[in-house]
Amino acid sequence: MDRLKAAQVFVAVVERGSLTAAAEALGLSRAMASRHLEAVEQWLGARLLQRSTRRLSLTDAGAEALPRCRQLVELAEEAEQAASARQLSVHGRLRVAASMSFAQQHLAPAAAAFLALHPRTQIEVLVSEQAVNLVEDRIDLALRISNQLDPALIARRLTLCRSVLCAAPAYLREHPAPAQPGELLAHACVAHARFGSEAWSLQNAQGERLLQPLPPPRLLANEALLLQQAVLAGAGIGLLPTYLVGPALAAGTLLRVLPGWEPEQLGVHAVYTSRRHQPLLLRSFVDFLAERFDPSLPYWDRL
Repeated sequence: MDRLKAAQVFVAVVERGSLTAAAEALGLSRAMASRHLEAVEQWLGARLLQRSTRRLSLTDAGAEALPRCRQLVELAEEAEQAASARQLSVHGRLRVAASMSFAQQHLAPAAAAFLALHPRTQIEVLVSEQAVNLVEDRIDLALRISNQLDPALIARRLTLCRSVLCAAPAYLREHPAPAQPGELLAHACVAHARFGSEAWSLQNAQGERLLQPLPPPRLLANEALLLQQAVLAGAGIGLLPTYLVGPALAAGTLLRVLPGWEPEQLGVHAVYTSRRHQPLLLRSFVDFLAERFDPSLPYWDRL
């Protein structure tokens, strides 16, 4: 049996979430797709998927084999694409998902600059604080700020997301800044409702790491822009991304707290379902974002 086709079926099953959907996408019968899937497991000598009546999930062997099979499929398709006529212009519509704060502060101006370069393009932005399902929501590209990504998706790291502990000068006049992380327990804290509401992960210059517990936060919110406004208004100490609070720190309307301790750095990733048959518009926009943001020193950290 064709090993390339077998690898294509395995990758499609993972990406589509079912054998039936993979068979339809590849123009195969379900029985033939099942034979290909069995063939790739025999070829690799391991069970790649746990099958149940409701869902499929990767085994450890499957998680290890997936990127290699995906690379095999992509190399074959890249060779096929290279042999065909090149697309001559960037055009079409792109659906992009991102958090409210990052979309407002950085995706919107980036999209405007990209659209100016490519007049035949259209970008639709879906703002959400939760990770959307790219297939179900018909999302071409998601921008995710995380160090833990779905292994079934393709991710390209665009840049870093650094964060700082900060507070308004008015708050620090009434509540002297903590000298050590443990002193945060005596302060009012403002925290994200879904991330780090009970403890903050910190590291000092010597590489010492700690997970600092917090007092019950005085204010919780699921959106960073709201948290920024609360910290500016003197509600307490917050852990906020520099892409959002960089201008306020430069202007002195926010002050860093515990500057010797850095919150965990996260990656800003472009996430999409597959490299196969990837539209020129998607490739061009991801390349544009990577160049604009810079992989090691984003422009918002140069203030």
